[in-house]
Amino acid sequence: MNGKRSIVALALCAAFATGSAFAADEHNTVPGLTAVGAPLGLHGVDPVAFVDIGNRIEGTAKYTAVHDGVAYYFASQSNLDAFKATPEKYAPENGGFCTFGVSVGKKFDGDPRYAAIENGRLYVFLNEDIFKMFQKDRAGTIAKAKAQWARIEHTASNKL
Repeated sequence: MNGKRSIVALALCAAFATGSAFAADEHNTVPGLTAVGAPLGLHGVDPVAFVDIGNRIEGTAKYTAVHDGVAYYFASQSNLDAFKATPEKYAPENGGFCTFGVSVGKKFDGDPRYAAIENGRLYVFLNEDIFKMFQKDRAGTIAKAKAQWARIEHTASNKL
């Protein structure tokens, strides 16, 4: 009996380890897994509400979609449907990492409390101070982040 439990425990550990490592380098996610087995992106905030109406609204596990190995929560079925139709429109830029951090070649947490919509794209930032720095040169920071992201997207945060 103990042998069977050990095998089940090892299998579960392997599944969780694989799932949490998936997309770890390209996407900023909350530690742990969601009910769908993928790590949670954008701290559980609904990306469609951000992009379409400019509001930070908490999503719920009831409305979940997985894109590029990351689970996103939504506040409504209509927001979930919109995301599923065009996820590239709604998923945060730079894998959800802080845009300012990416602009200097680093991967820092992107906190959705500090976010901006530019040209219909969602950008998140580490904190209020970093967000204020972004406000001084929005276009320049985004351009630098775009150039850096091509270089660092597949690099682990601790290697930068």
